[in-house]
Amino acid sequence: MTMTVMQGILTILAVVAGTMLTRFMPFLVFPESKRPPRIIEYFGRVLPYAMTGLLVVYALRNTPITTGDHGLPELIACMAIVALHLWRRNMLVSIAGGTIVYMLLVQLVF
Repeated sequence: MTMTVMQGILTILAVVAGTMLTRFMPFLVFPESKRPPRIIEYFGRVLPYAMTGLLVVYALRNTPITTGDHGLPELIACMAIVALHLWRRNMLVSIAGGTIVYMLLVQLVF
């Protein structure tokens, strides 16, 4: 099923409006001149770590530890991510390096 030109334009406008609303809403609700509520400051401190933990659990949830390579590529890549982060303290280097290590292990070793 294809969209008409009008449906395409309306879809693009809806996506643009939704994106702009989610980007600008925090600045409208919490202006710089006003201090945000303590709960928002708390969430700003703890949610990045909680989301990182959630992503790790989600990424490793289907790792087979009883068959095949027993999850060794995943374990080695996780250790590489931790080592890179301790060494460089840069999230992008850690993620990219761990991804490269994992892909090399899966493609060339295991």
